[in-house]
Amino acid sequence: MKEFLAFVRKEFNHILRDRRTMLIVLILPVVQMILFGYAVRTEIEHARVDVVGDMSDPEVRRIVDRMDNNRYLDIQEVLPSTGLISSRFKRNEADVAVCFERDFGTRLGKTGTGHVKVIGDGSDPNSAQMIVNYVMGVLRSEQAEISAELSGQESSVAFTPSVQLMYNPAMKSAYNFVPGVMGLILMIICSMMTSVSIVREKETGTMELLLASPVKPLWILVSKVLPYLLVSTVNFITILLLSRYMMGVPLRGSLLLLSAVAVLFVFTSLSLGLLISVVASTQKTALLLSGMGLMMPTVLLSGIIFPCENMPAVLQWLSHLIPAKWFIIMVKKIMIQGAGFPYIIKEFCILAGMTAFLLTVGVRKFRIRL
Repeated sequence: MKEFLAFVRKEFNHILRDRRTMLIVLILPVVQMILFGYAVRTEIEHARVDVVGDMSDPEVRRIVDRMDNNRYLDIQEVLPSTGLISSRFKRNEADVAVCFERDFGTRLGKTGTGHVKVIGDGSDPNSAQMIVNYVMGVLRSEQAEISAELSGQESSVAFTPSVQLMYNPAMKSAYNFVPGVMGLILMIICSMMTSVSIVREKETGTMELLLASPVKPLWILVSKVLPYLLVSTVNFITILLLSRYMMGVPLRGSLLLLSAVAVLFVFTSLSLGLLISVVASTQKTALLLSGMGLMMPTVLLSGIIFPCENMPAVLQWLSHLIPAKWFIIMVKKIMIQGAGFPYIIKEFCILAGMTAFLLTVGVRKFRIRL
C-alpha cells in the first residue's frame, strides 16, 4: 500500500510541477464556464433604432417614447428621410429604422388607419429578426392601446406595420455564417500551421542548422511562412466560389477590396502563428495554443454566432482583441451591404495595427530565442 501511495504522490508532484498542465486542468474550465455563461446569450439588449418621421406629431412621439423606454431598444437618431438609412447601416451606427408616414397622427385621428415601416439590417439575419420582433412587439402593444382609444374595441386596427430587411430579404442564414466561417478557417489554418512548422524545426534541432546556412534568419522565416500564404489564398478563393455559386451569398462590393482585406487578415493570422511558435516549445503546445486557445475565443467572441453587443462590458473589450471580429465585420459590409473602403476604414486600420504589432513582437522574440 505504501508503494501505491508513493506512486500516487509522485503523479501529483508531476502535475503540480507542470504549469501548463495546471493551467489546462484548473484554469481552462473556469475560463470556459465564464465565456459560455456570459457570451452565449440569445437575447439582444440596447438595439440601436433610428426614426424617420415628424417628432412634433403627438402619436409619433408617443410611440417613439415607448420604444425608447423598452430595455431592448435605444433611440439613436431622427432622420429626415429614408435615403440615409443605408449609410447608417453600412457605418454600423444603427440596427433598425422605424419609418412613419407623413401626417401619421392626423390619419389615425380621421380614418383610424396609418402606416409604419420597419427596416432592418439583414446582413446579420439572426440579430435582425430578433430586433425587428422587439420593435413589432412595441408597435402591436401601442396599436392595441390606440385602437381602444379610437374605437373602444381592442380588435380594431389602428395602423399596420410592415417589415423590410435590407440586403437579405429572404433571411438566408448563409449571409451570416459564410463570413464567420471564412474568418475562422483562415485564422486557424494560418496560425496553427505556421506555429507548428517553426516549432517542429526547433523541437527536432534542425533550426540551428538552418540558421548556420548563408541565408539570413529573416528570409528563413519568410520561407516558412510563404507556402501557407499561398495555401490560404487557395482556401480563400475556394470559400468565395462556394459561397457565391453554391450558397447564393452575393458579392455586392469590390472583389479587389475584399481580396485586400483577406490578404491583410492572412498576414495577421501568420503573425499570430509566429508569436505562438516563439512561446511554444513543443508541437503539442503549439497545437493547444493555436487550436483550443484560438478557436474557442474566435467562435464565441468574434460575432460569428452570438452578437458581441449582448455580452458584458469586459467580454466586449476582450472581443476587440480578436482579429477575426474585425475581418468578419469588413467581409459582411463588402459582400452583403456592398460598402466601399470609407465604410471599413476603422476596421481596416485596427487589423493593420494588430498585424504590425504581432509581426514586430514575433520577429524580435524569434531572433532572441534562437
